[in-house]
Amino acid sequence: QPWTPIMPLYHPLHPLHPRRRFFTAPVIACLFFIAAVAWLGKSMAEGALRMATPNTHTRTCTPQGVQTHLRRSVDMRATMESAPKVDIPDISKAFKKIFEKNTLEYPRFRSLIGETPLVDLTMMANPKVEGVRVLAKCEFMNPGYSIKDRIVEHIIDEAESEGLLKPGMTIVAASSGNTGAATAMVAAMKGYKAIIITSPKCSKEKMDAIRAYGAKLIVTASGLKPSDPEHYMNMEQTICESNPSYFGVNQYDNLLNPMAHYETLGPEIWSQTQGTVTHFVAAGSTGGTLSGTARYLKERSGGKVKVVMADPIGSIFYEYFKNGQLCDPKPFEVEGVGKDDIPGAMDFNLIDDAVRVSDCQAFKMCHDMARQEGILAGGSGGLNVYAATQLANKATKPCTIVTVLPDSGIKYMSKIYNGDWLQKCVGMELPGDDSE
Repeated sequence: QPWTPIMPLYHPLHPLHPRRRFFTAPVIACLFFIAAVAWLGKSMAEGALRMATPNTHTRTCTPQGVQTHLRRSVDMRATMESAPKVDIPDISKAFKKIFEKNTLEYPRFRSLIGETPLVDLTMMANPKVEGVRVLAKCEFMNPGYSIKDRIVEHIIDEAESEGLLKPGMTIVAASSGNTGAATAMVAAMKGYKAIIITSPKCSKEKMDAIRAYGAKLIVTASGLKPSDPEHYMNMEQTICESNPSYFGVNQYDNLLNPMAHYETLGPEIWSQTQGTVTHFVAAGSTGGTLSGTARYLKERSGGKVKVVMADPIGSIFYEYFKNGQLCDPKPFEVEGVGKDDIPGAMDFNLIDDAVRVSDCQAFKMCHDMARQEGILAGGSGGLNVYAATQLANKATKPCTIVTVLPDSGIKYMSKIYNGDWLQKCVGMELPGDDSE
């Protein structure tokens, strides 16, 4: 039966009957709300249309009406011109500011140095006890594919802040390869010219990279003694002394070298291991990586972190650390580690132990990492990981051993990963193809 105004409240079909009011009241409210929104929207649309439509109507189409309309238009224009000017805000500028605030900011390539990942390489070792871990910092993931990006950036930034390096000057660096490439890269980023001096031992890939960054490359003669003025480490100082507009990086004696690792690499290792690192293993060349990182980890751990230096057979560091004697250096093929003299940036007091690693052991580890972990590391990385795994295999209690992979194997495709070179220079066969 249809509802009528005279339907009693108690009738079951009455909208306000106790059985129906909980359904009917919300529906009525929603209908009123929709009607109100529709009316408001219509009113706003009509108002906007009236404001946007120019007032062109005239009272009449007669000549007298046209004259009346023109006269009123002239009077209105005169009134508007004589009225005081009111500043109306430019809405487009406001939207532009909002857009600028919400625009994403992207880093410059130079800001990507450091904060490299720490990866687990325990599977490369055979520890006798549980809880032994071998971890490695992937320094080849820096913009210049090596750990040397850290020290070059730090040295150049400090030189600029102290006024030692100014626009228009030329940066000079003696290097076995990676520091030279890093210097050429950072110089290109900052708009400087660069001169890099290296030895014939430097790989072709690193030489090509240095030239690609726009730097001038000087390759000295081979077999020169450290005291020879033509030795690549001595030529940097000679060139800078004769040219006041040249700035020398001086990585071997510059204490900003270890300080760069003290401020970056050491804290990163401590943070990434959450303070559980017990050993740090690394080879030395300038001594910056080993000394700077060791100092930070020892200070932070209260001296608990042990530091082990890996040294290629033929370098003088091992004998000097063990016996305090300078022996005659012998040739070795691993690049960027070991030395034939003692650099000023090296602090042997921070080292707890040292191990020797041969070229074959270092290069074999490079190939093992490539085939088992997909990590294409340079020879110094193979040397470091080999030393770290030997330490892990001898461990008698749980420990966390951290080492570094200083550069990428891409820099050594013509050497370490070339079968002919391995056979000729190291007497080592390239590992066979196990794909079948």
